[in-house]
Amino acid sequence: MTSDEKITRDLLAFIGQCPTAFHSADSIRQILEKHGYRECLEEESWGLEAGGKYFVTRNDSSLIAFRIPERKDGGEVSDFTGYMIAASHSDSPAFRIKANPEMKTAGAYVRLNVERYGGMLIAPWFDRPLSVAGRIIIKEGNHFRTKLVNIDRDLVMIPNVAIHMNREANDGMHYNVQTDVLPVLGDETAEGTFADLIAEAAGVSKEQIAGDDLFLYARVPGTIWGANREFVSSGHLDDLQCTYGDLMGFIESGEKDGSAPDEAAAASAAFAIPVLAVFDNEEVGSGTKQGADSTFLQDVLARIGQEFGLTEEDQRRKLASSFMVSADNAHAVHPNAEGKADPVNRPKMNHGIVIKYSANQKYTTDAYSAALFRAIAEKAGETCQDFTNRSDMVGGSTLGNISNAHVSVNTVDIGLPQLAMHSPYETAGVHDTGALIRVMKVFFSSALKAEGRGCFSLI
Repeated sequence: MTSDEKITRDLLAFIGQCPTAFHSADSIRQILEKHGYRECLEEESWGLEAGGKYFVTRNDSSLIAFRIPERKDGGEVSDFTGYMIAASHSDSPAFRIKANPEMKTAGAYVRLNVERYGGMLIAPWFDRPLSVAGRIIIKEGNHFRTKLVNIDRDLVMIPNVAIHMNREANDGMHYNVQTDVLPVLGDETAEGTFADLIAEAAGVSKEQIAGDDLFLYARVPGTIWGANREFVSSGHLDDLQCTYGDLMGFIESGEKDGSAPDEAAAASAAFAIPVLAVFDNEEVGSGTKQGADSTFLQDVLARIGQEFGLTEEDQRRKLASSFMVSADNAHAVHPNAEGKADPVNRPKMNHGIVIKYSANQKYTTDAYSAALFRAIAEKAGETCQDFTNRSDMVGGSTLGNISNAHVSVNTVDIGLPQLAMHSPYETAGVHDTGALIRVMKVFFSSALKAEGRGCFSLI
């Protein structure tokens, strides 16, 4: 087994623990704590120290981690150039369970009332085992607490209509989400059981449940396949593949591996504070208190600056020498739809990290940020590819431009190439997660220094 295949199997194990954004944030929290990171609560004073490792969560579904480098000068933390930030997202398109979800139908079934979350491919959700996961709110007197829940078994399914009853099924389908894609919970005897199933999985009584955020998720486990085991398929590759790559690169950059320091870095006193941001709600526009369009990142960076006595002017100077990598997967050229790709820029899986461009600024990449990221990738021994949409097709947007409305820094949009984006079962390259980890390890170990008039030094 190659090292990249092992990384991919570790990625699949991580994804297997993350059926919802709430579980993703919790899994990241557990990994960080195992590596010595301490949780900071937004409602408390943080008391940051040199050499400290920290993270903060919001809404149980978004998380920002950072380290304070152990550089001392006269007993105080020495000055730093700015922040090296990587952003990805914890959510994926899915079906959300509505309030009062049970619906009797045909006198023979109980279905669950659902609505779409995000821009999904609907057809792949049919005829595969699904279940329900998310979070519930437990009421205990005047106290409310959050508890994650996952009914860890094949629970529901959305059955297709047989070809005999819809002869046009293979000519293209329009799905009415209110009538065509409601999952079957059970036969008529299942009426009134859904709340009991959630309570049982959570280990509480249903009377204790005061609120919930529940979603369907596909149960098919991830797999590595292909003639040379070169592909990986799983749910949530968009964007947990980038999230995992950023996370591992962030952690590894903070570990003391005994290797010799980079000569240029050793000769310079400059350093940056590495920041890992994982936002929820990217798939629905990020306009929430925990999304990239919130003040979450801005708040965390401001509090880091305040802990070290930075004035507002100081903080703005640091942001001028900061850099963000917005990491969200990209489209690979499709084997059965080559014409959907740009004639020239056609990323391939296992051929390098993708830098994404858009003239209408759906992606933030410009000449500066692309050049800086390519230099970091080259230092890590990795290559890059380019992605643009066809000029007659409108692509999606991502985190970078939204986050920049609150924290304006030089930003590059990147991703790992994949097929079947927004399907409950997506495909990517086995070697690409490892490539991202190696690049992000270098990224989080680097610093950027603005030198005026569009000039920068990468340290």
